[in-house]
Amino acid sequence: MPIVTLAQVTTKSDHLPCPSCPSSDAYSLYEDGHGYCFSCGVTTFPQGFTHESATPILTNEFVPWRGVTAETFRKFGVVASVSPSGEPIHLRFPYEEGAKCRKISVKQFWSENLKKPQLFGKQLFSPGCAKAITIVEGELDAPSCYQMLGSRYPCVSVRSATSALKDCSEKENRDYLNSFDKIYLCFDSDEPGQKATLEVAKLFDFNKVYHVKLSLKDANDYLNGGREDEFRQIWYNSRRFLPEGVFSTFAEFREIVAEVTPPGFTYPFPTLQEMVDGARPGEILLLTAMEGIGKTEMVRSLLYHWLLTTDERIAAIFLEENKQRQLRGLAGLHLSAPCHTSSCKFTNEEVNQALETLIRNDDRLHLYSHFGSSDPDTILDNIRFLVAACGCKIVLLDHISLMVSGLNDNDERKTLDYISTKLTWLVEDLGFCLVLVSHINDEGRTRGSRNISKVADVWVHLDRDPLAEDAASRNKTKLILKKNRPLGLTGPAGTLVFNPSTFKLKEQLITVPEALV
Repeated sequence: MPIVTLAQVTTKSDHLPCPSCPSSDAYSLYEDGHGYCFSCGVTTFPQGFTHESATPILTNEFVPWRGVTAETFRKFGVVASVSPSGEPIHLRFPYEEGAKCRKISVKQFWSENLKKPQLFGKQLFSPGCAKAITIVEGELDAPSCYQMLGSRYPCVSVRSATSALKDCSEKENRDYLNSFDKIYLCFDSDEPGQKATLEVAKLFDFNKVYHVKLSLKDANDYLNGGREDEFRQIWYNSRRFLPEGVFSTFAEFREIVAEVTPPGFTYPFPTLQEMVDGARPGEILLLTAMEGIGKTEMVRSLLYHWLLTTDERIAAIFLEENKQRQLRGLAGLHLSAPCHTSSCKFTNEEVNQALETLIRNDDRLHLYSHFGSSDPDTILDNIRFLVAACGCKIVLLDHISLMVSGLNDNDERKTLDYISTKLTWLVEDLGFCLVLVSHINDEGRTRGSRNISKVADVWVHLDRDPLAEDAASRNKTKLILKKNRPLGLTGPAGTLVFNPSTFKLKEQLITVPEALV
């Protein structure tokens, strides 16, 4: 049975605050003096106004419009408010929570409690119910695309081009989209739509993302223009999303040369900084050493330095340390004391204050802590999320060997080859700096897979004698630069001295006697 509401066709003012509900733009005031809220459905009347004089009455019906059939609109729950003369006045597109409404005579929109990131149509299709899902940019495009594809494949819409990244990166929505083998991006062909395509594509493994390149503005333009066959041909011939194109003209070359290179991040150790000229987005820094040499403290020193000297968001993935050890270790570097030990002289409040001073903002440092091994694909997917959705420009992974813990030697090699290759693709695709830690074997090669050292742009090996007779020697770590793609320099890269009182690593600078200068 149609839902009956009172409203008049000709309005005096639209998008006003409702006197009966919190909506700020869903209330309309009509020429005869009565008002109607399209959010809460309450009608208000001036003094002397009666229900009998409130005409005409609008009914909610499923009606065809712009090529979309009434049956397709029924599938998506899209109702039209229709006047007694049969003229549709506005459409209501229901989300899981709230709705968006569109006025038909003029392209105007308003929302009903549509606040959190959502996908229109998501509730109609269960996760992984088909091989492919298509994401479009507008609510009308979702039923249009669904209908043109023979009502076979799930089609959902983001709220807008500007909200596309938020709508798709919200964990529940991202997991839902990831449940399909193929994800077709069919956003509008204008600049905002293509920008949204680039942003959303980075949230998923590019092997499953397909780019539907439209020549018209959007999917409904094909349906409304009677060009369904053309749309289907474009959709079925869509290729995997390619983050970068092929350039061949001098004009394109000039643009590339003129591009501003993202600034790098300095190293806290002067000799290494001079030899490598800092760490840069799009590069992999590999740190290697035998077990127990101090790789994790080296990583923590880098993390502390970059939190202190940059404004970048950073992700720290420590697979053999719990979260408390990580946070207390960072606070200890800032307070120049080992705050993770039982002899810590600082209170919890002082430790928290040190962390807040160092990190400065919420959502700047993202910790992923999983003591022991974890599913490699889960960690790879989390890294993609941390960079694409959370905006992290630096990711520290300590260490890659634990991602394959428990596998036999042959499976371990294959898995490490797979992981290191996937990490390389992620770094190139998303343009972040990755610090990667690996053990080495007795022959000095990265344990389990030689591919780990092959994919690195910079390879720094740590060498220390933990069994030396004197404490000074035991606390000295030599840095050896084994690979340096940016500048080509290799060899000794300084000696770091560990201070057990402050738990800090500092380079031992050699002072040259004046007589030798």
